[in-house]
Amino acid sequence: MNNYNTSIPVQQSRTFLTDLVFPPDTNHHNTIFGGKVMAYVDKIACIAAMRHCRKPVVTASSDSFDFLAPIKTGDAINLEAYVTCAHRTSMEVFVKVERENLLTGEKQLTARAFLTMLAIDEVGKPIPVPQVRPETEEEKRQYVQAQARYIERKNKRI
Repeated sequence: MNNYNTSIPVQQSRTFLTDLVFPPDTNHHNTIFGGKVMAYVDKIACIAAMRHCRKPVVTASSDSFDFLAPIKTGDAINLEAYVTCAHRTSMEVFVKVERENLLTGEKQLTARAFLTMLAIDEVGKPIPVPQVRPETEEEKRQYVQAQARYIERKNKRI
């Protein structure tokens, strides 16, 4: 059983999701609704966090949600998420969103976000989570940057 004193490699939380964008998913510009993208991001962040801690989680906050480019009808939406850092009961999850033209193979970064997920027990109280063990250079960079974002989030609450 995982506990606070263990560390889990980032790879264990890495999660991918791909879906096809249909007309009901889009607005009058034939691009996916921003709220639909946000729902995908929240869902995949939840899965990544649960893979890390093997506990139920809830979304505590979302920050740095940047929309960079549209995703059109007929494109695939590709999402990747992983836990970048863990604290006592919370985890920061990075989510990257790409569009993919399935006819040409062209891919483009369309959004990225950082969410804070909180592990909870059966009555909704926060519970400890394992630490993160970054292994690749990218994971180590994200881990260091996550520490600064954590401090920034804490200062916003004061």
